[in-house]
Amino acid sequence: MLSVYSDEHFMREALREAEQAYVAGEVPVGAIVVCENRIIARGSNATEQLHDVTAHAEIIAITAASNYLNSKYLPGCTLYVTLEPCIMCAGALYWAQIDRIVYGADDDKRGFMRFGKTLLHPKTKLEYGVLHQECQDLLKQFFRDRRADKG
Repeated sequence: MLSVYSDEHFMREALREAEQAYVAGEVPVGAIVVCENRIIARGSNATEQLHDVTAHAEIIAITAASNYLNSKYLPGCTLYVTLEPCIMCAGALYWAQIDRIVYGADDDKRGFMRFGKTLLHPKTKLEYGVLHQECQDLLKQFFRDRRADKG
């Protein structure tokens, strides 16, 4: 049985955000921020909708969490995101001093891990591969559909 507070449970919530992005025509990436086993912020890619290249799921979730906590720092918080953060998002997560990041699918082209974990705050813990297949499948389906539409 799945614990209510498991990484898989929270990653499924991030996947729901990614699915909303998919429906909106955005690259399906979703993120949530959890503090004390409660979801305090949600985000999904909105770069097309907002005409803003910085409107990544992680950035939206960080901003919402900071507003919720009334703090620019996110101590005691975990970010769950369906795709490995890019360098921009890793930088924002560094400055937010988030305690932990959990991501699903790898991003071999644009993910921050190409440059090493040193892009994160030294105290940030990192987990990856949680619901990897589900996260990856959603992204692959999105790009398949996109290619078919252009076909």
